[in-house]
Amino acid sequence: MESSGSEPPVTPSRYESQKRRDWNTFGQYLKNQRPPVPISHCNCNHVLDFLRYLDQFGKTKVHVLGCMFYGQPEPPAPCTCPLRQAWGSLDALIGRLRAAYEENGGSPETNPFASGAIRVYLREVRECQAKARGIPYKKKKKKQPPTEMVGGRHDFSSSSSSFSFS
Repeated sequence: MESSGSEPPVTPSRYESQKRRDWNTFGQYLKNQRPPVPISHCNCNHVLDFLRYLDQFGKTKVHVLGCMFYGQPEPPAPCTCPLRQAWGSLDALIGRLRAAYEENGGSPETNPFASGAIRVYLREVRECQAKARGIPYKKKKKKQPPTEMVGGRHDFSSSSSSFSFS
């Protein structure tokens, strides 16, 4: 049996498909600017404008400071506060765009998605949304590897460094 030299196409993962869609959407956003912005001239301000632009399509209710439901995780009635993009969605989007930028020939040193201004913006969005919902954001602590208990005490004998006090 002869081999044609080509393998069947591999279906991209959900992540890869989403990354490509996000990259194409961002590229279209830049083309629609007046004047259009080539990706090579894109900077963190364009990225911040894009994130703000996306807010109009958000589905997360973010109560404003004057709202009677500000700080309540589950408000009892509807209100006129705006819908925004959720922090987690924006954070994941930036991660995908950051990777796509470099996969499409961009340098890590000039990656606008890796800018400190983007990290600050995301932190502010996270804190603002947490306060508006009355739910403080707690950073997850890294898990320590468990130590074994021997006779009610921790057994550190399997540790890579051992001390002898004899």
